[in-house]
Amino acid sequence: MGAFRTVMTLAVHNGRTGLKNKANSSFRPLLTCAPVAMVGFDRNAHTQELTKNIQYISNEKTKITADPNTMKLDKLPNKPICVMINWLLARQKHVMKYASIYLEQGFDVVSVSCTPWQLMWPTKGSQLVAKDVIKLMAANDNGQPLMLHGFSVAGYMMGEICAHVINNKELYQPALDRVVAQIWDSAADVSELSVGVPAAVFPKNKIMQKTLKAYMEYHMKTFHDAATIHYIRSSQLFHTTLCRAPALFLLSKTDPVGAEKSNKNVYDSWIELGIKCTWKCWDRSPHVQHFTFHKKEYLQALSEHLEAAHLLMQPEKLRQRI
Repeated sequence: MGAFRTVMTLAVHNGRTGLKNKANSSFRPLLTCAPVAMVGFDRNAHTQELTKNIQYISNEKTKITADPNTMKLDKLPNKPICVMINWLLARQKHVMKYASIYLEQGFDVVSVSCTPWQLMWPTKGSQLVAKDVIKLMAANDNGQPLMLHGFSVAGYMMGEICAHVINNKELYQPALDRVVAQIWDSAADVSELSVGVPAAVFPKNKIMQKTLKAYMEYHMKTFHDAATIHYIRSSQLFHTTLCRAPALFLLSKTDPVGAEKSNKNVYDSWIELGIKCTWKCWDRSPHVQHFTFHKKEYLQALSEHLEAAHLLMQPEKLRQRI
């Protein structure tokens, strides 16, 4: 608890987690409920909000809305869809860097965000986001393939999606069965949450990372029934995934958040389940920055994975990027 005996201490105030300044007793919210704004970035891309956490990105400027109860879209584009589950506090320009790859290949992209607050309080946050994602996948079958591309905390989110599938396999399992390819970039397990969340919230402040790490450890111990048991369950479900599409793992040996050991455990588990898996582990690159540091190899691995799944519609465009 030594980390809490600092001038700026972590506190809970009216259900919000934040920083409390001992000097003037002011309270600054740390983890808000509102996700990062997702607005247009690429001139050729049209981004629109389906929920507070789910955005639809397309080259077509057709207005699309989702029924809030069923997540059924009022217009169903005749395109393959990539469900892209982003890392914490992902910026729009970075999200679009990946989304544009799929837009070039003729996909529409469903971009999913989860805030630190939603992650810390699963029953009121991340589990509700996960339910909307699987409802969206299940309610909108256009006869085109689905694929998943997840970053960092997406591994946890996928476990929560699987939990909803287990609760209603008749409705939701067919949606996962339509997934023909999955990619996991820097997937983080429950053991890395106390490292990953501070790094996402305070990327350039080591002191605050240390403070928030201490709070995360305290949070996971104190709120075991409200939070930690859900993380553990999600991790178990990610290891025994209900999605059996071929998987590509992208990671590095120096990433403490998407750690090599925990990813290898998932990889080995999936191989035993009969899932075709491809392993790409670099010697050095930061968390969710493998594309930036190893662009050519990253795109080559992505290209081969998409081609094997018959999803590479415009190979020349991807070659131009390489």
